[in-house]
Amino acid sequence: MTELFQKYLGISAAVQSKLLTSLIFIIIWWIFDRSVKKFVLEKIDDVSVRYQWQKSTTYITVFILLLILTRIWFGAFDSIGTYFGLLSAGLAIAFQDLLVNLAGWVFILTRKPFSVGDRIEIGNIRGDVIDVRIFQFSIIEIGNWVDADQSTGRIIHVPNGTIFKKPQANFTVGFEYIWNEIPVLVTFESNWKKAKNILTEIIKSKTLNLSKEAEEQIKKAAKRFMIFYNTLTPIVYTSVKDSGVMLTLRFLCHVRQRRSNEEIIWEAILEEFAKHDDIDLAYPTQRFYNNLTEGKQSGEKI
Repeated sequence: MTELFQKYLGISAAVQSKLLTSLIFIIIWWIFDRSVKKFVLEKIDDVSVRYQWQKSTTYITVFILLLILTRIWFGAFDSIGTYFGLLSAGLAIAFQDLLVNLAGWVFILTRKPFSVGDRIEIGNIRGDVIDVRIFQFSIIEIGNWVDADQSTGRIIHVPNGTIFKKPQANFTVGFEYIWNEIPVLVTFESNWKKAKNILTEIIKSKTLNLSKEAEEQIKKAAKRFMIFYNTLTPIVYTSVKDSGVMLTLRFLCHVRQRRSNEEIIWEAILEEFAKHDDIDLAYPTQRFYNNLTEGKQSGEKI
């Protein structure tokens, strides 16, 4: 058979041997790859883990097969050290994602950018950390389509390696309070000075204790981080918008109580504004202005 191939096809005995050996190793690789996918990987219930292992297994086996075929055809890698060096490099490339996630897990455990129970934001994901594992951590999501940082009920699994690629914000470590703002828009005809005084009294009565608690936390956090504020007392800012005078309440609130604090403050605002006929909340309306009857008095009459 060897002589026939050599005579009619011009393929030497050495090349025929290499072709046969290559074909044998390709068949072995195909059988091994199919067996692993059918009898091992299919038993993994987690789809993401199964996909990651399947991809890594394919990369590794193909890389080893290429090394063998290269050794057969070109006679390279005579040095066993060179062979295993390239094999190690191939494994590192194939397991790149897993190794990065493992390094992220070690970083989370040692540097502690967050722990289970912390409220964090990483990339465009916000929520409370509920689990940290070797390759990924889990967050129960807040916000998104739900207002005021309330839970959506979804659990999001984030690869640990993400902490090396995206910035993280921790809402609870060291300082558990955030600045919150409530805009209150009153009409131009309203007595905005009286409205501002009312809002100032409301915001002080509802958040003064929080400012004292936050001040104590800042003193503790300043020992670890460079955190300082000149003032923590609530304040009301004045600005003008298209539809009226904007009175913005700025105050500190606990990171997990933003919605409940807003509810308390808004109920107090509505109750107080209802007592005064010269204060009205503004909303989109259409009006006609007559300068002769509504304009300011002047010496010239038109």
